[in-house]
Amino acid sequence: MLTETYTGLKVLDLSTNIAGPFAAMLLGDMGADIIKVERSPSGDDTRALSPRVDGESTVFIAMNRNKRSVLLDFKAAQDMIRLKQLIGAADVIIESFPPGVAARLDLSPAQIQTLNGDAVLCSISAFGDGPLGSAMPGYDALVQAVSGMMSFTGNPGEADVRIAPSILDMSTAMWSCMAIMAALRNNESRPEFRHISQCLTDTAINMMSHQVQSYLATSILPQKLGSGAPSAVPYRVYEAREGSFMLATASEPQFVRLCSTLGTEQLVDDPRFSTMAGRIEHRDALDALLQQRFAEHDASYWLKVLASNGLSVGPVNDLHEALQLDVVQERNLFLDPLGAQGGQPLLRSPLDRKAQGLRRQPPRLGWGRSGLRLGPWTLPAPTSSTYSLTNGVGFVNLVPG
Repeated sequence: MLTETYTGLKVLDLSTNIAGPFAAMLLGDMGADIIKVERSPSGDDTRALSPRVDGESTVFIAMNRNKRSVLLDFKAAQDMIRLKQLIGAADVIIESFPPGVAARLDLSPAQIQTLNGDAVLCSISAFGDGPLGSAMPGYDALVQAVSGMMSFTGNPGEADVRIAPSILDMSTAMWSCMAIMAALRNNESRPEFRHISQCLTDTAINMMSHQVQSYLATSILPQKLGSGAPSAVPYRVYEAREGSFMLATASEPQFVRLCSTLGTEQLVDDPRFSTMAGRIEHRDALDALLQQRFAEHDASYWLKVLASNGLSVGPVNDLHEALQLDVVQERNLFLDPLGAQGGQPLLRSPLDRKAQGLRRQPPRLGWGRSGLRLGPWTLPAPTSSTYSLTNGVGFVNLVPG
């Protein structure tokens, strides 16, 4: 079973916001035991974000199932002792400290290695750990802008826009999870401290891979095309007499079939449109001709006619409509869909095909304030100079079992 893949693996989630917590959650879906450390008094930054349900941020809920949580005061010596004990006991540590914070807390990669010489440490940042990037804070939208991604997102002649989902955060989380899995596999034969550095900038440039390759080959910058695609035409949203729909044709046979269905066979022989390269060059002219034809009927008509002829076509749904689709419903995408376990319905990971991955609802703030049961975690004794105790407040009890 997927949920048994990492049974007994101890993951310490020191991260906040989306990328790090999502990476940890994916490991939790595969059975890892996760302790999430949140900074007292307010916890993970996403806890303050709207919208909120029963006092909890839906952003936090989406990224933090299958975790226990403990609030620690990073300015309190006793709490820092507990944090370093947890680091010493973890198999995997995930952190996303802002620039300079890890060093101020004595939690640089080198310092973490002295606490746990066999751990896998995954550091997640916006711009990486180089001399320049390590000093630059950032978020998903900022990296979308800086990386060039925004420059060709949106409609021609209109303002630059971000891709709405936190696509760089969540994709970086998936890269991080894969890197952690590879490091764990290597540690089976040769245990050692392994430091993984993942950043949103690497993710952004890689997600633009074919645009990057095209630019390197041609020196032509990608342009805004709205719903269109740079490498295929017709491939965009078209307006019908009433409503709109997405049509995607990516091969010569599909274009021939489209023209036959529309009764516009003459377009196939038009030298402007007879090849994909020609259709791309004469994109505006072809779109105008097709738009004129599509305006003769409602979207519902075209959806039926085009689909019946084997063409890739679909409605432009809002989120409510999408969640109600039969094809979405049959995917069984929700864990505990009615919230019977005392929380909100949660999306399953695509890895968790049988929707069996939910063991714990996302933790409420302060659940671990008075004590945190350690389960499989065995903490090193705080006896060395690494754990030297000075006067402090905010002691959190870590309870065996």
